[in-house]
Amino acid sequence: MPRPTGSTSVQRPDLGAIAYEYMLEASRRGFIGLELMPIFDTPLQSAKYPVIPIEALLKRQETRRAPRANYNRGDWEFEDGTFACQEYGWEEPVDDVEASLFRRFFDAEEIAVKRAVDFILRGQESRIAGKVFNTSNITNNAVVSVKWDVAATAEPRDDVYAAKEAMRKAVGFKGNILTMSETVFNNLLFCQQVTDALKYTNPLEMGGLEAQRAMLAKFLGVDRILVAGAMEDTAKKGQSASLSDIWGSDYVGLFKVSGGGQDLKEPCIGRTFLWTEDSPQNLVTESYREEQSRSNIYRTRHNVDEAFVFTGAGYLLTGVTTPEE
Repeated sequence: MPRPTGSTSVQRPDLGAIAYEYMLEASRRGFIGLELMPIFDTPLQSAKYPVIPIEALLKRQETRRAPRANYNRGDWEFEDGTFACQEYGWEEPVDDVEASLFRRFFDAEEIAVKRAVDFILRGQESRIAGKVFNTSNITNNAVVSVKWDVAATAEPRDDVYAAKEAMRKAVGFKGNILTMSETVFNNLLFCQQVTDALKYTNPLEMGGLEAQRAMLAKFLGVDRILVAGAMEDTAKKGQSASLSDIWGSDYVGLFKVSGGGQDLKEPCIGRTFLWTEDSPQNLVTESYREEQSRSNIYRTRHNVDEAFVFTGAGYLLTGVTTPEE
């Protein structure tokens, strides 16, 4: 095991592979933030970037030209979007004695890296959820006709189609991704409007989770349904655990999501700007030796800003679940 002297830190590609594999599993553990705001690599820590205003794309203009006359020309200006990346990181110490004692039971180094990765991803997930499940940011929103946990009379398909039409009239395009917590998804499975429509052709209870998502996405007229299952413990250290969903159950989000890559011209809800000068990947894994505690320290970090590109690329359905008393 490499042991750099003093506080010299070194990047650990071997542990980075563990971190990367653990990150790839994140979607299966209910982390969906980076699917809504895909990574955008940037060599700059902060900058302005040009945003095409929606009116520049949708205005109807006079394109007819008379003989010898000039063509009409556009005179619109770019708007400014901004990002400012912030470093986030976590360290896990592994004491020499503990590493020796527990070696026969588990790899302390691997566990330390996975714990650090989990803290980083959970923080990132919470920041994205706080941005997009927020009616102060996503101002196009409406209350559902009947709460989706009222299975007999809820009309989720009507609500989603109304949201798509309202979004189209507001910004000129429709969302392609529906986002909800696992609680809301489970309520959706039992809505009578859903079960009645699919019981003879594709009974939902006969499929696994991925098949259920695909069938419901088709029924609701979207490309995909993202189900957020990540939870967090909000209790203070030493107190009994108090678990809650990172993504609340009062909202369902309809979003136009970027296809990824380096194109900022496409209308989408947002991107995760990654300052590659400081963190070449979304997760950088390092280690260094700390002699005073006879420990190896394992660090995971990144330098990012999860920023909106166009808030009009989102629509929130609110009041989806009956509040707990």
